[in-house]
Order: sequence, then C-alpha cells, then structure tokens
Amino acid sequence: MSNKLAAGSPMPVIELPAVGGGQATLGGGGDGYQLIVIYRGRHCPICKRYLSGLTDLLGDFRAANTEVVAVSADPQAKAEADVAEFGWPIPIAYGLGMEDMRRLGLYISEPRSEKEMDRPFPEPAVFVVNPAGMVQIIDLSNAPWSRPDLAELLRGIRHIQEVDYPIRGTLS
Repeated sequence: MSNKLAAGSPMPVIELPAVGGGQATLGGGGDGYQLIVIYRGRHCPICKRYLSGLTDLLGDFRAANTEVVAVSADPQAKAEADVAEFGWPIPIAYGLGMEDMRRLGLYISEPRSEKEMDRPFPEPAVFVVNPAGMVQIIDLSNAPWSRPDLAELLRGIRHIQEVDYPIRGTLS
C-alpha cells in the first residue's frame, strides 16, 4: 500500500469522466461536504448492494449539504452497464488509475481472473471532504465485506455540521 492519506490533509483533486458525460471532481472543497465512495467495480455484487443502499439515502445526503460521487477503476462500458442495469442516480465516475489510487492510499488488488477484472482495482473506501477541501473522514478497507454503515455515516456528517465537530485522528 502507498502512503496513507492523513485525516485533516487536503483531499487530492482528481478529475475523472462520469457516466452520462462530463467530469466528476473529487476534492477541492466548495459550499458543502462531499462523500466519495470508492467501489471495486462491476464484478463486485457487494458493491452493487452498497451503491443501491446509497441510492436510498441520496436525498438525505443532499439535504445534509453533501454531494455524493461513486468511483471505480472500471472502464466506461462497465460503468455505463452498471448504471443502465441498476438505475443509480448517483454520479458515477470511472477510470480511476493506479497513480490516483496510490495518492488516495487505497488498498489495491490484482484480479483473480479476467472474468473478475482485467486490471488492478481499488478495494472499498469512503472519504468525506469538508467545505475547506480537507479530509474529514477516511475509511479504507482491504476486502469487499468491510464498509461503513451509510445511515450512521449520514448521522455523523449531520453531527459534524451541527456542532462544528473537529477532524479526528490527526495525531497518527
């Protein structure tokens, strides 16, 4: 694994193509918070369930002034096929490269077979970026079965906003 992205550090600004056209920008700050969900790709059934759960809470995240974007290393065709199949209204970015995976400190896996994936891919991660562009929350996993509960994460983002809760974990 590459260097760990530190809590409280600036989120690297990464621009990627998005399903449906245009670009998705990770990081950079703005008027609200940003929730970035890194998922393994089309080959992962657990990712599909997680993104469907995120779809169920999308309006709640938006009401909490939180932009949501999901990102994979999938090529365009696979990302588009997932959106067509599942109807996710979440902005879906694709084509995350190895250099950016390393900048984010993600766990990266080799595919077990070409059926799974034809290139290295990221394991799940979640980043919450505050309006100043700083990483407020980081959750990295090295396996598909470990991901934060989205409803709890939403409650946490609301609490951060309500009480101006500081970034935690900055002493490591």
